[in-house]
Amino acid sequence: MKIVRVEEIEEAVRRLSMDVNYYIRDELREAYKRALEREVSETGKEILSQIIENVELAASEQLPICQDTGVSIVYVEMGQDVKIEGGNLYDAINRGVSRGYKEGYLRKSVVRDPLFNRVNTGDNTPAMIHVEVVPGDVFKITFMAKGTGAENMSRLAMLTPAAGVKGIRDFILKTVAEAGPNPCPPIIVGVGIGGTFDTVGWLAKKALMRKFGSRHPDQNYAKLELELLDEINKLGIGPQGLGGRTTALDVRIETAPCHIGALPVAVNLDCHAHRVGVWEK
Repeated sequence: MKIVRVEEIEEAVRRLSMDVNYYIRDELREAYKRALEREVSETGKEILSQIIENVELAASEQLPICQDTGVSIVYVEMGQDVKIEGGNLYDAINRGVSRGYKEGYLRKSVVRDPLFNRVNTGDNTPAMIHVEVVPGDVFKITFMAKGTGAENMSRLAMLTPAAGVKGIRDFILKTVAEAGPNPCPPIIVGVGIGGTFDTVGWLAKKALMRKFGSRHPDQNYAKLELELLDEINKLGIGPQGLGGRTTALDVRIETAPCHIGALPVAVNLDCHAHRVGVWEK
C-alpha cells in the first residue's frame, strides 16, 4: 500500500497553483509555434508572436501569464491501494491553493456565495475538486487554473439520439462561433458526450486536461476530433478573434455510456493560456 501524507499533497498543490500560472507546458509552446507557421493572416501572426513573447516573459519574470488566474480545478486520480495519512484530502488541497495564491501574489477570484453574498473568500478557495478511484497505487493530481472568459462561453445541451453526429457537430460549431473572441482564442475545445446532465460537463472539462496530440481511443471519436478542429479553424475567428486560420489549437472528446433516450453534449472552452500541471506520487 502506498502512503501519501497530506503535507505532500498541500505542498504539491501550492507549487502547482503558482507554476501553472507562470509556466506553460512544452507541448503548448510547440502548438503555438506550429500555429504561427501555418497562419496566413498577418494580424494573426502578430498576435501569435505576442502570445509566445508573453509566455516567455511570464516564465522569466515569474509573473502570471494572464491577470485572471482563475478558479482552481483539481482532479485527483487515487488508486484503491493508496492511503492518505495525516488529515483530510480536501482540506490539504484547499490549504495548498490558499498558500499558493497568497505566496504567488495571484488574483483571488472565488466568491463565497454565488448570488446573494458575493464576498471574495480571499484565498481562491474552495477549489473545485474531483476525485476518481482507480486500480493500483497511483496518486496523481492534475491542476487547472480556469479563467472565466472561456468558462462563460461553455455550453451544455441534452439532445435526443436522433440528433446524431450532425447534431453534436452543429452544437459544437455553434458554441465556438457564438463565443467569438470572448474565450481569448486560439482556444482548446473540450467536449463531453454521454453520461447524464451532471456528468457530461465534467467529461468536457476532463477532456481539456489531456495532453496535446492525444486522441480518443475509439477511432470514430478520434476522427471526429480532427474533423472538428479543421472545421472550427475554417470559421475564420482567428487569434483573439481578429481573423485567421488559428481559432483552436486542439479538440478533445471524452465519452461515457448514457440512457437510450438521451444524447448529452457539453462544450468546455479554454483560453490560449491553457494552464494545466500534473504532480504524481
